[in-house]
Amino acid sequence: MLVATARAVLLAAFVALWEVAARFGWINAFVVSQPSKALATAAAMARRGDLWLHLGMTVGETAIGFTVGTLIGIVVAVMLWWSDLLSDILDPYIVVLNSIPKVALGPIFIVWLGTTVTAIIAMAISISVIVTIMMVYVGFREVDPDRVKLLRTFGATRLQILSKVVLPASVPVMIAALKVNVGLSMVGTIVGEFLVSKAGLGFLIVYGGQVFNMSLVMSSVILLSIVSVVLYYAVSALEQAVLRTRE
Repeated sequence: MLVATARAVLLAAFVALWEVAARFGWINAFVVSQPSKALATAAAMARRGDLWLHLGMTVGETAIGFTVGTLIGIVVAVMLWWSDLLSDILDPYIVVLNSIPKVALGPIFIVWLGTTVTAIIAMAISISVIVTIMMVYVGFREVDPDRVKLLRTFGATRLQILSKVVLPASVPVMIAALKVNVGLSMVGTIVGEFLVSKAGLGFLIVYGGQVFNMSLVMSSVILLSIVSVVLYYAVSALEQAVLRTRE
């Protein structure tokens, strides 16, 4: 309760200081806008129906990129755990792919997939999938080797070891990967919308900057922050539900 109250007070103090500073000219309101104008801009978009279009587009693209990137990452991690040879072969390539700035892949996706939603989703997947592979694979490798040896002693197959020991023991790691991927998928979506989108919060941020409408930019950034928090707590709720089933 104390922590939640402190968070609320800190947020309210920041918003109030921002509003007061803009009203009294302590900061340039044209450059940084102010909370009241950002709220008015969001309310006007909501009345026109534009807000739900842009918000739904960003959330939908993020959800698809997050889901597909996570599933692909887990499948590839299973393949790497299954075959030591495959792991040794692909390990340097995974490291290289992880080190490449994913923003640099944007123009490639545009050429390959066109200026469509598909390119944006591909951008979101590319940012999240490598991190998922690395996190989940490391989690698989860190499973108690004694438990694995015990199953092998009783003649368990590799599939049985995977399903009975490795996957259940790696659930916390996979949940942690989900938490990381929510933010990464959102980053990929916004970067994709910066490049090619004609709708979405990323598009609004770029458009607002081009026409010097900082209230539109700030309202979009605030909405983006709210979406990020909601998605994060949705994954946290999933984590709690999974942990309850394991008790």
